[in-house]
Amino acid sequence: MHELEPSDHPSELLASNEAGSRASQAAADALYLVEATSNESAKANESAVKAAFDGIISVDEQQRIVLINPAALRMFGCSAQEVIGCDLARFIPVEYRARHAEHFRNYAKHPQPDRAMSQRGDLFAVRANGERFPVSVTISHSHGANDLGFPRMLSTALVRDLSVEQDLRAELAGMKLQFRRLFELAPVAMLITEDDTIVFANRSCLALLGAKRPEQILGRPVFELLHRDSHAVLKQQMQRALRVPSGSLCMMSEQITRLDGELRKVEIAIATLPGAHKSTIQMVLSDITQQEQASQELHHSRHELRRLSASLIDAREEERRRIARELHDELGQRLSALKMELADVGEELHGRAIQLRMHGMLAMLDETVASVRRIATDLRPLMLDDLGLNAAIEWLAREYARRMDIEITVRLDEEEPQMEPRMATALYRMVQEALTNVARHARATDVQIELRVEGKELALTIQDNGIGFPISAKRKENSFGLLGMRERALLLQGQMLTDNPPGGGGRIRIRLPLPPQLSKQQLLAQQQKAFDQELHHMQASQIIGPDSP
Repeated sequence: MHELEPSDHPSELLASNEAGSRASQAAADALYLVEATSNESAKANESAVKAAFDGIISVDEQQRIVLINPAALRMFGCSAQEVIGCDLARFIPVEYRARHAEHFRNYAKHPQPDRAMSQRGDLFAVRANGERFPVSVTISHSHGANDLGFPRMLSTALVRDLSVEQDLRAELAGMKLQFRRLFELAPVAMLITEDDTIVFANRSCLALLGAKRPEQILGRPVFELLHRDSHAVLKQQMQRALRVPSGSLCMMSEQITRLDGELRKVEIAIATLPGAHKSTIQMVLSDITQQEQASQELHHSRHELRRLSASLIDAREEERRRIARELHDELGQRLSALKMELADVGEELHGRAIQLRMHGMLAMLDETVASVRRIATDLRPLMLDDLGLNAAIEWLAREYARRMDIEITVRLDEEEPQMEPRMATALYRMVQEALTNVARHARATDVQIELRVEGKELALTIQDNGIGFPISAKRKENSFGLLGMRERALLLQGQMLTDNPPGGGGRIRIRLPLPPQLSKQQLLAQQQKAFDQELHHMQASQIIGPDSP
């Protein structure tokens, strides 16, 4: 209390009293603000404690529970009325209580701001129903006041339930084990690399590489497995796999070198391993050595069969040409000579009956000569060799139009392109087969034939207004017409397509590459060679003598 002094002036005392009053008021205001702030902080802390997901438990020096949040109540399966004021030991298994009491005494002697009671998964707690579960506990030190206002030390524990996490860890470990077994027992070769180094290889991969133990493969650069000519390609595909989205495959076919030095052809699927390190790559290796050999053998066999087919076709065309020449020249001439002889004999004979018989024999000879010429033409039209492809196609169109009583229009280039006799024969036979197919199946009344030179290719189109091609035309058994046309086109390095155009009917389109244009000298030499072959054939058939001009 402020006491009065003799020297104090009344006005000074008044001022002093006023100043004291203002100071007291300021102190009171400050205390009010502190209390208000403390209340607000307490409310905020209380809200945070209630909203926390982890359990929060505060105990006094006797380890009696003075505070517990809702998360802890849910964790232990009890209510606040049941645990407030109770010993913390009710939540600790019996075998751990002595050790816990020792930890608590040590902590009380040497308090630390925050201290973990044990490593994760090493500590257990007990729920109200007696169930044990793993927890992690972190203790912090704080001060509070009792009911009488005296200070006391509080220990607050942050408790986290690890049962769910432990179950998830166990499930994850089991899945990892199953995943590894799946990789290990997979029937296809698999390996995993990190930074281009092999870190895993399953049994099928070891067998493919000729290894008896994983140590022979693990830790080696993956490039050592491949033939040196394939290193650059593999590196490029691995870098591409790291750039593309996860799960995308990069495929390659290369040779690998087994540990015994044997080369094997493999197909490799490369992809990043989901959820792994950025540089982790998985590879699936499929041994395609036998398939590759079988494919090569099949390709070689097809090539040989096509060569054989070409040889048979050429031999058949040559035989047709020979037979047609013999029928037309030799047999035709002999029949004509026989007709002349019969005519001469008939003039010397008299009598109506004999003359009738002679006329019948002459008519039969005329029919025989016509049949021989028709057969010879069907075998091989001589005008194809004598007048060229355009003339042969026009004659063929007229003959079929007359036989089938339909309209056939032919559009050809004015100048016939230079081509080998083999190509001209193939085109003629394809037109002939197409018209035969129209006559048998199409039920058409109009046919368009077009032969044009388009760039470096020769385009042949045969289109009709009939019923069109059925969907199964290419796969129809015992139907070799279209198949023969397609094979002829393939033998000449071309292609054939069949379709039904929008306007109706059927259409066959054939495109063949044209051979390089021959020079005038080469063309004359080719014609001279053909003339010499024909002359030799006629001499061999005794149509003309060797000394004939």
